[in-house]
Amino acid sequence: MLLTGCGRIGDLAAEPAGQSGGGSSGSGEDHGVNPLDNPDGTGPGLKALTEDKDRAKARDLIGKVATKGRGAKTGYDRDKFGYAWADNVDGIPWGRNGCDTRNDMLKRDGDGVEYRGGSNCVIVTMKLYDPYTGKKIDWSKSDAAKVQIDHVMPLSYDWQMGASRWSESKRKQIANDPLNLMPVDGSTNSSKGDSGPATWLPPRRDIRCSYAVRFAQVALKYDLPVTSADKDAMLEQCK
Repeated sequence: MLLTGCGRIGDLAAEPAGQSGGGSSGSGEDHGVNPLDNPDGTGPGLKALTEDKDRAKARDLIGKVATKGRGAKTGYDRDKFGYAWADNVDGIPWGRNGCDTRNDMLKRDGDGVEYRGGSNCVIVTMKLYDPYTGKKIDWSKSDAAKVQIDHVMPLSYDWQMGASRWSESKRKQIANDPLNLMPVDGSTNSSKGDSGPATWLPPRRDIRCSYAVRFAQVALKYDLPVTSADKDAMLEQCK
């Protein structure tokens, strides 16, 4: 199973690391919902926030996120957040529904979903409209890495910002919470690592405010701070 993948803006007008200045201006179709109307993450994808009133609401939301310096990565291991895509998680949508988290996310965001024979869980083919790039991806389980599930707020980042002190059950929640998960183009996701918004943003420029909103929603739900540079970058995307 593939996990996250996730750039420093330098000055806030610059492109995040690994992204060129051209090409990703954001002309891709929207096949997702407004993140401001999707506080639990059960709606699919991300819709670009283009209206002034929505961008003002986005700045207000981001403004509520606390800041602090990034802590040490000492002791971090993916296993500290439970085994990947666990279903036996309480307190989140679709927990203990008999289907693993990865397939839940593919079902949430995929179009034309087809299941393995005899299963109403395991997806074998679908189409994904990737919010990060605007690309339409024809996906099959035989080439699973073509679509990865991004932890919007990366688990290593969470660990460094306070999750190292959490119970295992709370760490399992943030690792499997639909609010923190986004099926996206695998190669794009792999460029992200454990970066915050100051050092990585989606290539598709017009989705960046929505991405910042989702990052803020996760931070607020789990009472996690972000770095000052990350908060500045998030606010900048929603000007």
